Amino acid sequence: MPEVACQQGSKVCESGLTWIKPSFLWMMYRCRWATKAGQETVLAVEIGREGFEWALRNACLSSYVPGTHTDRAAWQRELRRSPTRVQWDPERDLRLRPLPYRSLQLGLSGEAARRYADEWTVAVRDVTPLAHEIHALVRDGALDAARALLPGKRPYPAAEESLRNPRP
Repeated sequence: MPEVACQQGSKVCESGLTWIKPSFLWMMYRCRWATKAGQETVLAVEIGREGFEWALRNACLSSYVPGTHTDRAAWQRELRRSPTRVQWDPERDLRLRPLPYRSLQLGLSGEAARRYADEWTVAVRDVTPLAHEIHALVRDGALDAARALLPGKRPYPAAEESLRNPRP
């Protein structure tokens, strides 16, 4: 089952997006190791594979990509209809610098956000102490020790039909 990180204050609501950020280090970049105002708590939310793949199947890229979409208007129509948005942002290293490859972000709204809250969530853990511990090691230059504490990461074996929209 995929494990995702989400920010404190992330709310499941009809009008906004709830973001699934599977990359621990990208999340640390976003919340500055759980020190950014309003983002001092980081939760690891485990969701079921079925829900994650539903989100992928029902996703639209968050930005227009010529060649992937027939035209900008078609992309905008798909974006309005889609309950899930796919965005790719640079992955981060332990010092939170961008790496030359990207990490998946999934924005959930409407039906997807409701399913996430009511059906897909399997477990929630507070990983704020882990974030602080790894950050302290990074600050002290103990990168090998910090790396050893990072949550495990491996490629997600998504079925081809789950990947409606390719990575830009």
